[in-house]
Amino acid sequence: MSLLAAATTNINPGLKSIGYGLAAIGPGIGVGIVFGQGVNAMARQPEMTNTIRTNMLLGFAFSEALALIGLVAPFIYTS
Repeated sequence: MSLLAAATTNINPGLKSIGYGLAAIGPGIGVGIVFGQGVNAMARQPEMTNTIRTNMLLGFAFSEALALIGLVAPFIYTS
């Protein structure tokens, strides 16, 4: 076995799924913060509920986009 073949051998293919599982913690925390603070803001200012809800959904979408990028990136950047 040549040195080049040894360098391209995939040692642990399950490591990608463990890495994605750990990377999904960040967006999960972000979604929790977005909705927690949104509910807190609605409780403090009920007249701004529609605006706060719109901003909450926008924050949720951006947080979840990070999770989707993290899911797709290992498939794109691995050979």
